[in-house]
Amino acid sequence: MSIASPAVGREELHRVAEVLGSGRLSGGEAVEAFGSEFATYCDVSHGVPTTNGTTALHAALAALDIGPGDTVVTTPFSFIATANAIRHVGARPVFADINPETYNLDPDRVAAVADAEGIDAVLAVHLYGCPAPIDELQAIADRHDAVLVEDCAQAHGATYRGDPVGSFGDAGCFSFYPTKNMTTGEGGMVVTDDDDVAERCRSFIDHGRGPDGSHERVGHNFRMPDLCAAIGRVQLSKLDDFVAARREHAAQFDDAIADAPIQRPVEPDGCRHAYHQYTVRCDDRTALSAHLEEYGVGSAVYYPRAIHEEPAYDGVTVELPVAERAAEEVLSIPVHPELSTEDVRQITHALTEFST
Repeated sequence: MSIASPAVGREELHRVAEVLGSGRLSGGEAVEAFGSEFATYCDVSHGVPTTNGTTALHAALAALDIGPGDTVVTTPFSFIATANAIRHVGARPVFADINPETYNLDPDRVAAVADAEGIDAVLAVHLYGCPAPIDELQAIADRHDAVLVEDCAQAHGATYRGDPVGSFGDAGCFSFYPTKNMTTGEGGMVVTDDDDVAERCRSFIDHGRGPDGSHERVGHNFRMPDLCAAIGRVQLSKLDDFVAARREHAAQFDDAIADAPIQRPVEPDGCRHAYHQYTVRCDDRTALSAHLEEYGVGSAVYYPRAIHEEPAYDGVTVELPVAERAAEEVLSIPVHPELSTEDVRQITHALTEFST
């Protein structure tokens, strides 16, 4: 069985057909409605749909005036888009090491880097759907008069101390890639409570267009099409059920590996993990992956290299041993809501057998 499977059905097809029939495939009502509905879900004032999660990060950083000469501290253990977005606005990414259990930024390491480097922004990732310690990271950002951006690309439906991720920082950014907790096919979203940040995002993704139609700044074409927004509106209505299914599957996997030589995911106190990935850790993940394959269970490594170890970051010289070791040991297994009862039984059986 595959590591991911988009849960798209007749309702999405119907909404897409409605948009096709309207003749308004871009710049129509679906995009505006989706942005508003997603903002409400995140308990913020504004939602600005974009073409993907990377452009959401790019637009958010630009709207917050992060650019050339600025320094942004972030995690080395994420999809490379997190760091690339910093470079896209001309700023400099610096990396702080991670917590070995949650794989999110370690606030003590962030504080040390911030004190040594001086920072203009903190870009925190809620990796695998597990909320980062956002209050501690906010305190560090405040101490340095820096902005805080949340990369929520994997954390739709996750909460921290009862509030949705994305609602804490100056801006939160989501991805709607097909493997995510909900999808629009391709797409992204910036959410914020700041009216000015929202307006600057809307301008930036539309070639710098202002409210009067004039082009006030240089921007990009990062606009989400209405076809994607139509899918997203249906998916959002299903998101809580999707996350509930992921959490139910994860609980069963937790039980299956209770006595196994495998480190299971953790859910810190006060956090509601969305389980975009069910990521375990094993001294010999190659053996675990091969064992799962024998039972017909797919798996994947997210991520086989820390960002600073990627060729594109050859100029970055830093030692981050916790992230580097995690990259050698993590393995993700299917947890998505399309798993059948038999699929879950098959996965739990395979995990249990590995423990014997």
